[in-house]
Amino acid sequence: MKGSDYIADFIKQQGVKHVFGISGKSIIHTFDSVPERGLRLYPVCHEQAAAMAADAYSRVTENIGAIITTSGPGATNALTGILCAYYDSIPLLVITGQVPKSQMKGCSESRQIGFQETNVVGMFAPASKYATLVSEPHQLKYELEKAAHIARTGRPGPVVLDICENVQSEQYDPSKYAHFIPEHEKKNFSELEEKVGRAFDMINKSERPVVILGGGIRLAGAVPTAREFIQKSGLPYTLTWAAFDYLPHDSPQFTGGFGVTSPRDGNFAVQNSDLIVAIGTRLDSHEVGNDPGTFARGAKKIVLDIDQSELDKYAPRGMHVDLPILGDARDFFDIANKNLERTLRRKNLDDWLGHIANWRRRYPICPQEYYKQKDKVNPYIFMNILSEETANDDVILTDCGGNLIWTMQGFRPKGRQRVISAFNHSPMGYSLPASMGATLAADRPVICITGDGGLNMNIQELGTIKHHNMPVKIFVMDNHGYGIMRGTVSRLLENRPHGVGPEGGVADPNIRAISEAYDIPTFHIQNHRQVREMIKATLEHDGPVLCDVEIESHHPMTPKLAGEKPIEDSSPLLSRDELAENMKFVPPLMEKVKS
Repeated sequence: MKGSDYIADFIKQQGVKHVFGISGKSIIHTFDSVPERGLRLYPVCHEQAAAMAADAYSRVTENIGAIITTSGPGATNALTGILCAYYDSIPLLVITGQVPKSQMKGCSESRQIGFQETNVVGMFAPASKYATLVSEPHQLKYELEKAAHIARTGRPGPVVLDICENVQSEQYDPSKYAHFIPEHEKKNFSELEEKVGRAFDMINKSERPVVILGGGIRLAGAVPTAREFIQKSGLPYTLTWAAFDYLPHDSPQFTGGFGVTSPRDGNFAVQNSDLIVAIGTRLDSHEVGNDPGTFARGAKKIVLDIDQSELDKYAPRGMHVDLPILGDARDFFDIANKNLERTLRRKNLDDWLGHIANWRRRYPICPQEYYKQKDKVNPYIFMNILSEETANDDVILTDCGGNLIWTMQGFRPKGRQRVISAFNHSPMGYSLPASMGATLAADRPVICITGDGGLNMNIQELGTIKHHNMPVKIFVMDNHGYGIMRGTVSRLLENRPHGVGPEGGVADPNIRAISEAYDIPTFHIQNHRQVREMIKATLEHDGPVLCDVEIESHHPMTPKLAGEKPIEDSSPLLSRDELAENMKFVPPLMEKVKS
């Protein structure tokens, strides 16, 4: 076999069935071997889309995703998509072709010798868990095994192998070369058991606890055991965006979401709590606000993370963690559930749950007054109806900016639904190519929510979707520009519109005409009377389809934190009396919350 045949066989052995990429001379042998060795190859129109498709494929299968690209621009074009996986801890195996070893510049100070030669490893090292050059055949087997192991273990993430063309094209006998032997990981369960016991003691003493569940729980394969813990303990819980679909949103235990662009109910619950138990979340600035010292400031904090560097960051940023736990979320919940009935006292939290229920009733994300809007579509009404019309096992991909915020505020997951985005890197253009990978992974239609700005970033992938007849249901939240930036320039730059819409020089093409040029049929929603009918028609359509949803160009994301305020003080600002009334247990920081 050729080296490229071994690469394809190795990818197949990882349980991967679909590979994404674009061909080129430095990867042509592997591009040929992938389908010849029994894998499905999906050539996309841009390498960024290949990485994003593989990213979503990994999220849905909960296995590694794979992309193959050529050297130079083929590799560099994939960087944005690979960063999506890196920041969200998604395992990817990235194979980039490199010029033959004989054409590499080596120690020469020349900028480039081989055509499209690029220092891929140097560029991708800070954007991946592992990146290395494979220039000799004896490295291939070892480095593939090592890279796949690194991608999956500990905190997962993408790995990059830059493989010279000669290694791919030459005959290869894997029996001649050594395996990678990983070091045996020894887990200190006694220390973890002791910390779980201390956590239970703190929970037993609390009166207003909130459990925060994060994306690391799914990465650890611990979603079922996390659900068991919440059900048996009866503790109130909130979900980060990456954990948005773990548990019901209609449970009395659910506080609502929390953070910079979350509804008021969850923020009031977190900020009034006396104990935070955060599992598998890094509590980033989007969750805790710009001043971490103001986050849940009346609460003791228990934080479990598999990455020591995440635990180390809190103190320098002004947040005290009372019980940091370095460990795996699955191990934590296994130990906790085993000891829960014996050690954790089932306490009466009716009063605390009553306050949470009152906040939810008082501050609905989609109040009835929104239905009075006659022209165009209120995004919260659209999300409310979309939630009702989707099926219990649908996979929903959402993009960035306004449409991401509206989805995470207004959509209510149910059943086995998955809600996926590139939550931390959050580039415009993620959800369309990601929906391709999700469709193949789920083997059923998926729903893509994007904005007109995001669609334009990877609009060429409408061709890939149509060519492979992928049944993607695309909803474009069309506010004719960059909606979230309109709000930002209004607040910070006296409403100067440079670069946010047609008024600021941004192109505003006819989206439906472009979709139809790719032979993808379209629907159009212009007002509230059409919303349910057109959503149903889109979801029921056989094959790919695009629905253009007309949103008022300056429609805000509300509530949304502005400036340096604590997360309980979102805009539009409540009166200071109303804010103080809601902060029943932890006094508001008046010096930070003046109107």
